[in-house]
Amino acid sequence: MPNQADDQPALPRALRLLWQEQRPQPARSGGLSRERIVAAAIDLADAEGLGALSMARLAERLNCGTMSLYRHVANKDELLTFMLSAAPGPPPRHGNADWRTAVENWATGLWTVYRRHPWILRTASAGPPLDPGQLAWLDAGLAALDGTGLAERDKLAAVMAVLHLVRGAAALAVEAGGHQDDYAAILRQVVDPDRLPALAAALDAGVFDEAATPAGAAPGAEFRSGLAQLLDGIAAGRLE
Repeated sequence: MPNQADDQPALPRALRLLWQEQRPQPARSGGLSRERIVAAAIDLADAEGLGALSMARLAERLNCGTMSLYRHVANKDELLTFMLSAAPGPPPRHGNADWRTAVENWATGLWTVYRRHPWILRTASAGPPLDPGQLAWLDAGLAALDGTGLAERDKLAAVMAVLHLVRGAAALAVEAGGHQDDYAAILRQVVDPDRLPALAAALDAGVFDEAATPAGAAPGAEFRSGLAQLLDGIAAGRLE
């Protein structure tokens, strides 16, 4: 665990446990463990949304008493911290890929994480990442830009730009759900070409007519186009 000076703010208990414990906890209470609780919570949030997650529902899913959960997890906020660290899994390895391919793989990997676990989009926006799981992804994103020659500050700016693109595109795909065609039809009823000419042109081009991207599918054409334009900008910046 990184050194912490005496005058630095103390880590919350959940983060302290995540950084200190690098191996699975021994099972207790008839096989119940923090890892098992977190895995079940992730499955529940994936299937029914974050609003369905409660300690009572989780206990029912694990066939145990609610109080048994509190031997491993102090409260729901702590549980969410554990979930955010575990759900993304390990980031992609860059190997010998050039920086652009590495960033594309990183962005596509993030897309997959958000589409597989859409509740992360809502939960991760609560603050900057501090847990091992999310920081591993941030580290991988910065590492993907090693071959650009960009200054560290510019690398972070580039990674954050890609992150916001992925997060925004994934959020739109999640919100659209199976109603993308309805959205396009409604837009055609309300968009006046004289008032909103650019949006009307996009509608005429069929931009909003594509079906919503299902969970697990590769990013759509709009996402790939936006990412390519963003990477073009990064490439231009590294030459200045």
